[in-house]
Amino acid sequence: MKDKNLIKLKEQAYAANMSIVRHNLVIFTFGNVSAIDRQKGVIAIKPSGVNYDKLKPQDMVLIDMDANKLEEGLNPSSDTRTHIELYRAFKEIGGVAHTHSSYATVFSQALLPLKCLGTTHADYFYGDIPCTEPVPDAAIEKDYEKETGVLIVETFKSLGLDYRHIKACLVGCHGPFSWGESADDAVFASAILEEIAMQNLYTQLINPYVKSIKKTLLDKHYKRKHGKDAYYGQ
Repeated sequence: MKDKNLIKLKEQAYAANMSIVRHNLVIFTFGNVSAIDRQKGVIAIKPSGVNYDKLKPQDMVLIDMDANKLEEGLNPSSDTRTHIELYRAFKEIGGVAHTHSSYATVFSQALLPLKCLGTTHADYFYGDIPCTEPVPDAAIEKDYEKETGVLIVETFKSLGLDYRHIKACLVGCHGPFSWGESADDAVFASAILEEIAMQNLYTQLINPYVKSIKKTLLDKHYKRKHGKDAYYGQ
C-alpha cells in the first residue's frame, strides 16, 4: 500500500488501540478502536482476536463503509458493523472506541445509565450517559453487530440526545462505546467514561437516592469548556 493518507490512518488507529491498553481499559482482546477517513470513505480498525502485545500498525484492517476489506490480510474486528453504523449516523465523528472497561461494563450489565452527579461528569458530558435495552432477539438473529449500532443510534434519537455533547453510550448487557472527532478523542472519552462510572458506583453506594446535578451547574461546567463562549484553558 502506497497511499500515504491510508498509511497514516492505520497509524492513528494503531496508536489509539494501544492507548486503551495504556489507560487500563482493556485486557487480552477485549476491545477495539477505529479511525475513519471521511473523504475516502475508508475505516481502519483493529483486527479481530489479536492480542494487543502482538499488534503492529500494518495489522490495522482497512474497510469501506459496507465492511468490505480493501486489502489482503487479517479480518477486521467482529464489532466492525457497529462502528460503521455509528459513522453513518453521527456524521461529525472521526473515531470510535469500544471497551469492556470494568466500571462502565458494570452499569451496562445492570442496565443503568450513568447519572451526571457532579462537575467531574459535567466537564465532559452534557448530561446522563444512557444505557440501551439489551439487543432484541430479532436483531440478534438478523445482524447482531449492525443492530447494536442501530440500537445506540435509536436510543439517542428517542431520548433527544446530541452525540456531539454526549460522546458515549452503554449497551445493555454488553459494554460501552464512545466516539469523538478522532480515534484519540474517542479513547479520551472512553477513559473519562470509566472514571465517571467508578465515581457513579461509589456515590450511589453511599447515597442510593442521589439525583443528577442541577441544570444550572451542568450548564456552567459543560459550557465553560465546550460552549461558544468557553473560557477554560489557554
